[in-house]
Amino acid sequence: MDKLSDIKKDFSQWYQDVIFQAEIVDSSPTKGCFVIRPYGYSIWEQIQKIVDKKIKETGTENASFPLLIPESFLKKEAKHVEGFAPELAVVTHAGGKKLEEPYVVRPTSETIIYHMFARWIKSWRNLPLKVNQWANVVRWEKRTRAFIRTTEFLWQEGHTAHTTKEEAEEFTLQILKMYKDFVQDYLAIPVITGEKSESERFAGADKTFTIEGLMPDGKALQMGTSHLLAHSFPKAFGVAYQNKDGEMESPFCTSWGVSTRLMGALLMVHGDQNGLILPPKIAPIQAVIIPIYRKDEEKAIVLEKAKQLRELLNTDNCNVVIDDDENLTPGSKFYHWELRGVPVRIEIGPKDIEKNQVVLVNRAEPERSLKKSFVSIDNVGVELEVLLDKIQKQLFAKAEENLKNNWHQSEKLSDFASTLEKNGGLYQTGWCGLEDCELKLKDFKGTIRCLLPDDKFSTCCVCGKKATSDVLIAKSY
Repeated sequence: MDKLSDIKKDFSQWYQDVIFQAEIVDSSPTKGCFVIRPYGYSIWEQIQKIVDKKIKETGTENASFPLLIPESFLKKEAKHVEGFAPELAVVTHAGGKKLEEPYVVRPTSETIIYHMFARWIKSWRNLPLKVNQWANVVRWEKRTRAFIRTTEFLWQEGHTAHTTKEEAEEFTLQILKMYKDFVQDYLAIPVITGEKSESERFAGADKTFTIEGLMPDGKALQMGTSHLLAHSFPKAFGVAYQNKDGEMESPFCTSWGVSTRLMGALLMVHGDQNGLILPPKIAPIQAVIIPIYRKDEEKAIVLEKAKQLRELLNTDNCNVVIDDDENLTPGSKFYHWELRGVPVRIEIGPKDIEKNQVVLVNRAEPERSLKKSFVSIDNVGVELEVLLDKIQKQLFAKAEENLKNNWHQSEKLSDFASTLEKNGGLYQTGWCGLEDCELKLKDFKGTIRCLLPDDKFSTCCVCGKKATSDVLIAKSY
């Protein structure tokens, strides 16, 4: 196994090294696409299971829509086709013949879904209509990085239709809060929520709301979005219903989604020079038992005790495995599971059995002296539960400290432009709302990540005129 690149000197290469060596992904012969390996996919399954449950709690049902969308559908909503045109993959031939109309491989599914909504929504009694799909999408990216920006990725996309704009916007914000709570509670990543500027909105949306996280290299990452589409797509696709007064109206709609980009954030935010560190609430394996013995006569006794431990500790919320590979030394096993980020290692050997104890090792603890704790086998279930809860909180606290330490406030772009370009970080400042001033940020590789509810700055950081809003500026992926 190759040594990981220095996480402090070359974070980007460390990320590449660790996701390949930890068997999260592998490269593929398809440009910009990666194979998610079983261990990596098991993390995605954890995310999917929890988010799917939360989505269903909103009254949304799962469905499935076609991968191929008639090209003419995308042209019905002008902003939508303009926004996605450079990223489209188009099928022009099939079955050995040229198609009469090309198909677009879905970059997102608004067009096909609102075509179906036009069939399903006829009366106010059909509303609200709430559907979600778990799917893969394709966007032809020039520069790719596993999980962060890839040609093909996995996600969920929800779509709803409502009778009033107020109800649609309320649902948009409900989903945004659901995403925020999930990312903070399960992925242990603090996030900032807010509305996107007009130029950063989803193509065809009236409003786009975002959750933004700060990565260890000082760049911001958009981790999920929730859009108020209002009437743009319903009117383009002829979605109309008869209201209670017998009049025809267009519904107000929303769309929202999170993707395997959450995996990228999870793997970047929590890690060290030894590899990944997975928060217990999202890890596919909470603890690994390492049996340690030197003599053959010790083997059977230690392995039997390890199996008893596994049976004792395995629960619906705690997956415990035994590494009984006889071809690896205990040290090699330690490295293997540290690299993969399993939160707790449980060591047990002949002397531990004599003392009726095990050794618990905290993967998230940076100080060697605090990593190990000796606990009675009689009390190991309670101690493991306490340790897992501690690790979850440790990881969030560390990420929150990083966010706070890199959140700056500054009145003028000239005061922070060079620092932004060189070191990254988050910069709260004022903005007049004009796109010309927003574009000047790109000279320093900065973008407005979102509008902030605060009103601390009265003038625009670029032009000095009256500010309409505080904004958060950062470099981004």
